[in-house]
Amino acid sequence: MADTTEVFTADELEAARVLFAHQAEFVMGATTIPGLPPPDLPEVAFAGRSNVGKSSLINGLVGRKGLARASTEPGRTREVNFFLLDGRLRLVDLPGYGWARVSRTTAKKFQNLGRDYLRGRPNLKRVYLLIDARHGLKAPDAEALDALDTAAVSYQIVLTKADKIKPAEAAATVARTAAAIAKRPAAFPRVLATSAEKGTGLPELRAEIAAAAWA
Repeated sequence: MADTTEVFTADELEAARVLFAHQAEFVMGATTIPGLPPPDLPEVAFAGRSNVGKSSLINGLVGRKGLARASTEPGRTREVNFFLLDGRLRLVDLPGYGWARVSRTTAKKFQNLGRDYLRGRPNLKRVYLLIDARHGLKAPDAEALDALDTAAVSYQIVLTKADKIKPAEAAATVARTAAAIAKRPAAFPRVLATSAEKGTGLPELRAEIAAAAWA
């Protein structure tokens, strides 16, 4: 895996740890753009294919197993879900893409909701696009990258489930992914390998989020 420990100082990593140790609570799930909360706080959003581990990663970041509801059922997240951290930062769980068990009409509805959120949210600081480390970038992910570039929203690739493969394989996937996004205009160049189960990469991701939220 890529070593990101030198990117942040020990003080920055500790400050991020303290931030994410504060109270985190579910605020609401929105199914329409008018139903979103007011854009009065910085937000970072998590996107990715269905079952990539968004809920597990959010729970791992805040150290709570049941905050974001994880499921083995593809496409469970069908709203834009908002979580409030320390009363000053919103974590946003976007509907997944690449469903196999919902109709095309249903899938399009929730994907369009996510795209509308990305295009029109002025307080959105960064999107974290989650990619399964075992598989790397796939065709549906490329479509998501195109949408993010079009929306001109800063995004960063986060590899999930990195504990499921060998460290050398994870490092190779990080390198391939970084090369694949190198020329994309809205992509943040650093790729993180994480494991919600083992905690790998979560301290660095917390620091990335804190830096992006108040940049």
